[in-house]
Amino acid sequence: MILVVGDVMDDLVVRPLGPLVARSDTPAHMERHPGGSGANTAAWLGVLGAEVRFAGRVGLADLRRHARALEACRVDARLAGDARTPTGSIVVLAHDRSMFTDRGANLSLGSDDLPDDLLEGVDHVHVSGYSLLEEGPRGAVLDLVARAGVPWSVDPASSAFVADTPFLEWTAGASVCFPNEDEADVLGDGLVDAYEVVVLKRGRDGVRVMRRGAPAVDVPAATVAAVDQTGAGDAFAAGYLAALVQGQDDVACAQAAVRAATEAVSRPGARPR
Repeated sequence: MILVVGDVMDDLVVRPLGPLVARSDTPAHMERHPGGSGANTAAWLGVLGAEVRFAGRVGLADLRRHARALEACRVDARLAGDARTPTGSIVVLAHDRSMFTDRGANLSLGSDDLPDDLLEGVDHVHVSGYSLLEEGPRGAVLDLVARAGVPWSVDPASSAFVADTPFLEWTAGASVCFPNEDEADVLGDGLVDAYEVVVLKRGRDGVRVMRRGAPAVDVPAATVAAVDQTGAGDAFAAGYLAALVQGQDDVACAQAAVRAATEAVSRPGARPR
């Protein structure tokens, strides 16, 4: 069982239908989808056949809606409802993946939302980096990881948010980290030494798997016409982890990650359904 802890969001994906017009109107196509890096990874894990549980926090009015969306992807959804703060939301400009983010109820994730029974049957924990940005959620999540006593992984999730933070210190002890190139740049030279395995997402240049004490391994990207890149990194992490818990090697895990990410960008929205 993989336990994913992280953010739940409502995504509004905006696709401009022409050049952006500053200080005026630009025609656009807009779609709403359930999202959030952690919840997306859990959804992809479930559809890929992994046994997965997810813990996060949403606005109380949205609790059942988000639980149903995750359950449709075969996720054991353990959501806390916040009566005072709405579900987090994000506007994604699909043409360049610029994002406007309101973290909402995710900011209030706490120890009461992460009880011991979440850990029943769990042999791997995956953490979305968004959940480590604020002191309260960070303390609760890292306490859960310590209580779990099993291997865990982390996705930095946002170069803008992890820049100028001691992210490598917060996540010391994680076995796997999934940065993209922008996140790797802001995390700096200590990245490779901080984790047993760093799985670097390089876009069209594919994947580089850097295992401590072993030569780096490169796996090529797949060629696909991208429909929507939202959530591709979340699907990537899910593909890798689904293969990892099956005991597959670095190359096979990276290839599974590329397949999942390729499927993700070929459809609208950040989740498989």
